[in-house]
Amino acid sequence: MSVRVAIAGASGYTGFELVRLLCAHPSALISGITSRQQKGHRLDDHYPALKGHCDLVFTDTDPEKLASSADLVFTALPHEAAMDIVPGLLQLGVKVVDLSADYRLRSPEVYGQWYSVHKTPELLDEAVYGLPELHRDRIREARLVANPGCYPTSVILAAAPLLAKGLIDPATIIADSKSGVSGAGRGVSLGVHFCEVNESFKAYKVAEHRHTPEIEQELSAMAGASVVINFTPHLVPMSRGILSTVYASLRKGVSAGEVDGAFRDFYAGEPFVRLSAPGGLPSSLQVRGSNYCDLGWKVDQRTGRVIVVSVIDNLTRGASGQAVCNMNIMCGFAENAGLDFAPWQP
Repeated sequence: MSVRVAIAGASGYTGFELVRLLCAHPSALISGITSRQQKGHRLDDHYPALKGHCDLVFTDTDPEKLASSADLVFTALPHEAAMDIVPGLLQLGVKVVDLSADYRLRSPEVYGQWYSVHKTPELLDEAVYGLPELHRDRIREARLVANPGCYPTSVILAAAPLLAKGLIDPATIIADSKSGVSGAGRGVSLGVHFCEVNESFKAYKVAEHRHTPEIEQELSAMAGASVVINFTPHLVPMSRGILSTVYASLRKGVSAGEVDGAFRDFYAGEPFVRLSAPGGLPSSLQVRGSNYCDLGWKVDQRTGRVIVVSVIDNLTRGASGQAVCNMNIMCGFAENAGLDFAPWQP
């Protein structure tokens, strides 16, 4: 069995990564790619790395044309733009994996606070948050999956076992994340210009990053109560990768052994979460180009806190690789189809 897939908004880095992964997928056929700015141009001219792998031509983003040749569409469009075409695709019987933030938040009011007025709030309850380790069963039955953001993926996976086992005080969670420059997209911007980024390390969007409510939504569901966190993102001078350090106070009497057991029990059998050996901590390089999230942790007996280090590739596990994984689950393929390869190191 195979599935025909199209990519709406394929000219950015996540679009490139989708094509790269889908070209090697044993059961997926790319039937179309769209881009308003690149309409009429070949993909392999826009991304020469794909020469010999995909020579499709960009077209306009027309839901009817996409639906006529695809069983599933990846919408890799900007926030607030995806909701313009997703309802039409669903009405035409096409499954959708949306890589924007348009369907990640369950509350239209919260979406309005961080983005804009939601045009199709009736779809928010139906959309499934596409983090397989937490929502695999619902993803399997979904026709609309909201692919998680990159920072939230790294932070949620770091905190989930501790909340599920009730080992930490949810009110004490702090997430400190560092991302490579590709997270800002392919557009030209002074803030990600080489001379502004090289030899530099800076925090940005402090106490106001749009991924904050997404993280809080999922952690609240895990905790069974409202969770509010401090989340601070940073930009580091590397092309791709995220390293998140998550801190929380342990509940009284919780031992290091219980923390270790919580992670190993929660992620037992998970194909894309790898746990460090006791005392070990992961680096971003060891997951580069892959769909893995690698986790390590340490209990600070002096302060009574646990520190979790989480690493992902922001373009793969943080975007397109996770989207392909969601497609696999939705279509009944092996979860690791097209994703079962070692990371790039160095």
